[in-house]
Amino acid sequence: MRIEPPAPSEPRRPSGPRDPGDAWVVAPDGARYWGRFGAAGLLAVDDRRRVLLQHRVTWSHHGDTWALPGGARHEGESACDGALREAAEEAGVPDGSIRPRLLSLLELGYWSYTTLVGDVARPFEPRISDPESHELAWVPGREVVSRPLHPGFAESWAKLEPLLDVRPAVVVDAANVVGSVPDGWWRDRAGAAERLLSRVAALAATGVPADALGLPEHTWFPEWSVVVEGRARDVPSRWDAVRLVHAPASGDDAIVSETERLIAAGRRVAVVTSDRGLGDRVTDAGASVRGARWLLDLLP
Repeated sequence: MRIEPPAPSEPRRPSGPRDPGDAWVVAPDGARYWGRFGAAGLLAVDDRRRVLLQHRVTWSHHGDTWALPGGARHEGESACDGALREAAEEAGVPDGSIRPRLLSLLELGYWSYTTLVGDVARPFEPRISDPESHELAWVPGREVVSRPLHPGFAESWAKLEPLLDVRPAVVVDAANVVGSVPDGWWRDRAGAAERLLSRVAALAATGVPADALGLPEHTWFPEWSVVVEGRARDVPSRWDAVRLVHAPASGDDAIVSETERLIAAGRRVAVVTSDRGLGDRVTDAGASVRGARWLLDLLP
């Protein structure tokens, strides 16, 4: 899938020290792209399926059109961090208000553009905080195409809009995954569960390849739920990117309940367990099943 960038323009009046990434890249055909280290933008989606758009100023590239807040990445900056920083600088998007859902990459070899699609975790009102915007607005998804769009964003929107209804989630049977590796977990079940949670949290931050989830191409950030039971129930909940579920009794029952909750909320759920009986129960509930080895191979 080729997704054209919204072609971020060079800031007209940069404030503060200039970052090394604030420079043009010249393509072999002479075309210029802003961002020595590539560029990134944020497609923020709220719970009413509205998206945050920026009405670009007249002097910018394809001025007076609508696109995403975005711009050049800094040296050593990840695409996700770059998109969130640019959104904060251009649209006042507060830190911690966006939960990443997927990263869509356009890679040209000499330059790249990454779109971060993120869900609004904490509602906010955007504010113009630099000279690059006429206005900012929450636009219902069905009305986006009625506005004069930047041609690059128009092409990417046609490909990304169908994915706004795809919200993956993974439920982990911690006891089953921990028990699949003979590393002495039986001597300290709570410690083994905590180590697993730490690794899942690291994976939640980096994302999962599309083929591992059976989803359209891109890097995805599913919602993670890890269910602990028995002597592992005392593990503290200290990972923001992971929902920790303490099973009050049967771990299997808690996993089925969490799976049903997520499916009811419109999530596409995969349950990680090698327990065949549990696998049948969550399949009947509408989830897919991945074995413990699937997760272990993904974990950092």
